[in-house]
Amino acid sequence: MQWQVPINQKTKSPSFRFHPNQPNIPPPPNNTAWFSISFLSSTPSEKTMTVVSIFKLALFFTLTSTLVTISLQQEQPLLLNSAEQDSVYQVLSSINSATNWRTLFPDDLCSYPPHGVVCDYFTDPTTKNVTVHVTELSFGYVSDFTPNPSCSPNSTFSPLLFTSFKHLRKLFFYQCFTQTQAFVPDIPTTFGSSLEELVFINNRAFVGPLSSITGNFTSLRRLVLSGNGIHGAIPNAIGDLANIEEITLSRNKLSGKVSVNLSKLKKLKILDLSGNGFHGNVPSSVGNLTHLLKLDLSSNGFSGKIPESLSNLQALDFLDLSFNRFGNFGVPLFLAAMTRLKEVHLSGNLLGGEIPEIWGNLGGILGIGFSNMGLVGEIPASMGLHLRNLCYLGLDNNKLNGKVPEEFGFLEFVNEINLENNNLSGRLPFSANFTAKFGEKLRLKGNPELCVDEKLSHRESVGELKKCSKPEIPNPVLFIGVSHSGLLSSSSSFLVLLLFWGLWILLA
Repeated sequence: MQWQVPINQKTKSPSFRFHPNQPNIPPPPNNTAWFSISFLSSTPSEKTMTVVSIFKLALFFTLTSTLVTISLQQEQPLLLNSAEQDSVYQVLSSINSATNWRTLFPDDLCSYPPHGVVCDYFTDPTTKNVTVHVTELSFGYVSDFTPNPSCSPNSTFSPLLFTSFKHLRKLFFYQCFTQTQAFVPDIPTTFGSSLEELVFINNRAFVGPLSSITGNFTSLRRLVLSGNGIHGAIPNAIGDLANIEEITLSRNKLSGKVSVNLSKLKKLKILDLSGNGFHGNVPSSVGNLTHLLKLDLSSNGFSGKIPESLSNLQALDFLDLSFNRFGNFGVPLFLAAMTRLKEVHLSGNLLGGEIPEIWGNLGGILGIGFSNMGLVGEIPASMGLHLRNLCYLGLDNNKLNGKVPEEFGFLEFVNEINLENNNLSGRLPFSANFTAKFGEKLRLKGNPELCVDEKLSHRESVGELKKCSKPEIPNPVLFIGVSHSGLLSSSSSFLVLLLFWGLWILLA
């Protein structure tokens, strides 16, 4: 008997046939190679064993062939369709036409892409077919760790960005539009359902109204438009971005009142509107953003009273309202309840009043900016007692008087204190070791009545101060908590009693 195994030369997969050992076996097809396995057996048992072995061998070859076929299928990557690939080339050329992108990256742009082009696989829920599409496009050299395709000074904005990439999740531009004006294009309503990040940073020639940028971005998590030429008011559509976690619109040319209702933005963690021309009151709906970690409204024209609703922002660790036009309502007392604050900046607002005693539960604060606020009165010693993690303190250009609290010497992490241009007086209470760590970051000039000991006068950081004329002699304290008048009265009574006691001994 004989087994003959044909091997298909195209598929490399073996097949098996069993037939009698006859001399008139038909020849194999042209694309098939044969090999024979013959056996001669003298007993039926030996023949049975041989047949079983051959069946095992046949099963082994079949399984091996199937696995090899599956492996070859899996190794073949899915390719980006030609239309989408061509759109990527055109977008790259609009960013930097000096580079021949088709020659530099001739292969499939999902298998061998330039940095900044990212693809992903998608499965059709109905047909189960798997396709590959572009999901991220990032342009503009940021650092050695993110070498995105560089932009030329004359980069233009390709409208294909909003028509050719239906699965785009991230669009990023850094310093791409710097000379030739690039206008905000009309974004089709069909685009944006998959977009999660829209980032334009330092593109000063990227101009247009903000209302033209916000589209059907139901999945948007990050909207970062910083340092561009974007103008106009904040559209109401911003308030409908229910999944948004960051809105940064800093350093643009935005203006008007912020009238949009922010109450729906329950996931928002960062709100940065700094460096624009907004005016009017801060909307009280900001207080509904209970997950907010950073609120920066600095360098605008906001006026009125800082809203009490900000006290609801119990997760907030960064608050910057500096350089606005908030009225003379004093430092907000509700800051005492915002126990997670790390930085608070109110400089440049003429809030007036004294520095309140609110520091007992704010021991986590690292930085305080209270410069040029019209503050009066003395600096609370409690700031030195409670703010043990403080690194920066700015109280300059106010009307503060009195002495510099000795308790500031307890601030072991502080590396910058600015008390310039106040009415502080008396002796600077800091030790030589304490002042040594500041360098030029201990600013005290503009306080003509403030003086320094001889041993500190040679230090550069206090060189502007005059030397104290007399050494400081601490006042003796006889009874803690008793006034000076009480001390005098008690001492007089004691002396009278002592005199009567002495006379009684002499006369007895």
